Amino acid sequence: MTKTDTSALPAKPTVQVIERMFTLLEILAAREEAVSLKEISEKSGLHPSTAHRILNDLATGRFVDRPVAGSYRLGMRLLELGNLVKARLSVRDAALTPMRELHRLIQQPVNLSVRQGDEIIYVERAYSERSGMQVVRAIGGRAPLHLTSVGKLFLAFDDPQRLRTYATRTGLPGQTKNSITQLATLERELAKARQYGIARDNEELELGVRCMAAGIYDDQSKLVAGLSISAPADRLDESWLPKLEATAQEISAALGYRSGHFK
Repeated sequence: MTKTDTSALPAKPTVQVIERMFTLLEILAAREEAVSLKEISEKSGLHPSTAHRILNDLATGRFVDRPVAGSYRLGMRLLELGNLVKARLSVRDAALTPMRELHRLIQQPVNLSVRQGDEIIYVERAYSERSGMQVVRAIGGRAPLHLTSVGKLFLAFDDPQRLRTYATRTGLPGQTKNSITQLATLERELAKARQYGIARDNEELELGVRCMAAGIYDDQSKLVAGLSISAPADRLDESWLPKLEATAQEISAALGYRSGHFK
């Protein structure tokens, strides 16, 4: 009796309802037009009431749309998430070599981060374990937008109402005596970021640490990430700024950015 090799078979979810959800999404993905509940039930082998219940839950999260009663199609939330993943993966790929070159020039850690809701998340870094005193951000680490140089870049390009909503929703909490916790002060800081295309963190997230950041833009001229240098407060060198901006420009160009935004 020959033993079956199951190593190449896709793993099944351990929760039945998630397996059913995947099945329903695959059925919808196979068709360009909306699919009726009856057809979905037949193709999935699920009772119509079961399929209906799961689809309604997916619709609540905008993963599924109901263009007309009794029919379903994939929702816009999947497109939003897909674009987010695409942007992060392509940015990281484009950024890695230029980040390493910038680190070689300045001998300080270089961070790549993106926005996720009300926070930035660090997705890549370039640093040397042999260097002396340095500030190394953990990949996957998060920080509030208004306390970070990259986060300020993203807030700077929000419209005023979205900024006020962010301030109300978060309360602009501080982490050090330098943290900006008042909306009027933050607005003045963001105006400078818009004017110069760079942003700074002056020991606002962590005492003893200063940062400078430049934006990375995609082929649609959208800010998709930020490149930052973090260093002990007394070691941050203003001569690094042109190198940082040039590196951000190089990465943006690799993503197809062609606008005259850069100073």
